[in-house]
Amino acid sequence: MESFDRVALIVLADFVNGYAFKPEDITEQGLPIIRIEQLKDSNAPFDFYHGKVPPENYIENDDLIFSWSASLFLQIWTRGRAVLNQHLFKVIPKPNVDKLFLKYCIEFNLPVLTKSAHGSTMQHITRRELERFFVSIPKKKDVQSKIAEVLSTVDRAIEQTEVQIAKYHRIKTGLMHDLLTRGIDDHGQLRDPATHKFKNSPLGFIPDEWESVTLGEIVAKSGGTIQTGPFGSQLHAYEYTSEGIAVIMPQDIKNDGHLDLNGAAKISENRANDLRRHRLKPNDVIFARRGDLSRCAAIHTENDGICGSGCLLVRIPNEVLLGDWLSAIYKHDKCQRQIAMRAVGSTMVNLNTGLVAALLLPKLNIQEQKAIVNSFRFITELCQVEEAVYQNLTKLKTGLMQDLLTGKVSVEPLLEPQNEDR
Repeated sequence: MESFDRVALIVLADFVNGYAFKPEDITEQGLPIIRIEQLKDSNAPFDFYHGKVPPENYIENDDLIFSWSASLFLQIWTRGRAVLNQHLFKVIPKPNVDKLFLKYCIEFNLPVLTKSAHGSTMQHITRRELERFFVSIPKKKDVQSKIAEVLSTVDRAIEQTEVQIAKYHRIKTGLMHDLLTRGIDDHGQLRDPATHKFKNSPLGFIPDEWESVTLGEIVAKSGGTIQTGPFGSQLHAYEYTSEGIAVIMPQDIKNDGHLDLNGAAKISENRANDLRRHRLKPNDVIFARRGDLSRCAAIHTENDGICGSGCLLVRIPNEVLLGDWLSAIYKHDKCQRQIAMRAVGSTMVNLNTGLVAALLLPKLNIQEQKAIVNSFRFITELCQVEEAVYQNLTKLKTGLMQDLLTGKVSVEPLLEPQNEDR
């Protein structure tokens, strides 16, 4: 087991505050100025400074920066020589301290350190907190370095997964736009205005095979329904239980179109039977009536859930309109602009049955709806796989930090030279 010391953060490094630039210091040329926004967003534009600052305020690649005001986080700088703005520490480790280990050590302790931070609305960490906040650190620098090496391997995997997720989301956004505005022809190909007929419509330029209709018209002709969840005397708060059938509210509908019922309120099976007209069925689409009005979810299985009063339910036969198609086109700009223009409520906008019924949609045959849904389902599943990998990696990192940074698990065996085969 490694030997750990318990020491104040302040003795592990010099924490040098950045330079206090004045508006008149800003120039069009010179060295870029690092502010919090440049640390958060690698695409954020820089201001520049052409003068001189104290030597410790210059930043080079591989320097460690600690954002100590408002946004509390650390970052290794990799974008060339620059100068550091105030409200950021340049962290210069002492000779016996590994820089990358120190970054992980501070990150691991940041939740507790934050609790002692000053400010109720804008937190900041002062040197006084660093002086009185103690952390555990291995006495041997090579042990620190090995711990940092293990954690950085996981970090690289997390970064690569983030890149892959961003790539898939860009592909999905472009594909969804094309599918929902151009559709798929009888040969399984995206329609192209250069080779296919398009026409003007109230929805803009759409394929010649499509029509513009309201959702209310589709519902009326198919014998479907548009309804809200049970209100007032239909369902009282005292009827909620810890076990039973979920009553789905806006917060249970996630932005990616799935239901998360872990925190949902519940009612008994008997009470749910009384409200069976509100129980979700396959091909139903449930919409948030307040808050983020783009949230909706298509139901794929017999769902033991009830549409709550904060939601709205559209039920249409699946031989007329696919729930996945409706939920996808509803999130598109063409529909969301209609919602934004008509949504009611002064402080919190609300969706109602009239607004949903008046929603203008493209009408296309069920075969094309299925082809479009199948096309974007594949890229959606790829996104979900990568996001699951990301979640697993972040859990792995959390567990490793807990084990390695407290000495619970030793890295000593990794430092021992391996016996060569004779």
